[in-house]
Amino acid sequence: MHVPKLRAFAAVAATIGALAVAPASANAAYWVGLGDSFAAGPLIPSQTLSPLGCLRSTKNYARLASAQLGVSLKDASCSGAETAEMTTPQSTYAGTNPPQFDSIAADTRIVSLQIGGNDIGFTEILTECQTANPFGRPCQDKYVRGGQDELRNRIAATAPKVGAVLAGIKARTSAKILILNYEALLPSSGSGCWPQVPIAWADVPYVRGIQRALNDMIASEASKAGAKLVDTYTVSLGKDACKGSGTRWVEPLVPGNAAAPFHPNARGMAGVTPAVVAAAR
Repeated sequence: MHVPKLRAFAAVAATIGALAVAPASANAAYWVGLGDSFAAGPLIPSQTLSPLGCLRSTKNYARLASAQLGVSLKDASCSGAETAEMTTPQSTYAGTNPPQFDSIAADTRIVSLQIGGNDIGFTEILTECQTANPFGRPCQDKYVRGGQDELRNRIAATAPKVGAVLAGIKARTSAKILILNYEALLPSSGSGCWPQVPIAWADVPYVRGIQRALNDMIASEASKAGAKLVDTYTVSLGKDACKGSGTRWVEPLVPGNAAAPFHPNARGMAGVTPAVVAAAR
């Protein structure tokens, strides 16, 4: 993956004001991007080869934001990543991604992070909750039993893992930490848009609630760690996977734009970039 050139320090200072402290060393990137597929941008043109299996886009928000600020970037994000892959290698179908923390240096100035969705199995959830019949509530029938909500329990179990990731970043660098929550997959109200998003009408509020609970957990861990929350959920409301192909920031089961199903498209990456840039300043 190519890294944008670091501009002259005076130009950076003029561009990003208080953010511009001493530039990173020659062997370190000013900005390090960490995270999973929502950070990487699977199938958004063009894809990088480092490794191919991470499905990183040259148009993901870390690329766009660091370019706007004129600072160098090391993008370590990888589709499928969980919190464990911050400190351990991640095998993909086409290559191995080194531990994502390996990209952080003591003089890194910004770290962006989007993680936690794979720890709770969000891809599995979306797969298991799809149905050819919009009636009933198969998703809740699977995950809510005996008064216990398995998915909310998974979110609670993931919270300390996200907290440990944030602590691990702080142990390696004094950089500003930006942690992103997840863009809206479903409309903020109502029963969805079966079959475009093939989740039963009665299950849509439940799945929406699970995503909000995941985002609430991320916000809580950010607050405890002193990290800056970038609220991509709020800015993406009204641009969910139920909207038309010219409006939505997240693709439905059958994408109409170049992106993976239930993931941000290029419009979504560009759409959240202003919030990322503002948090980085």
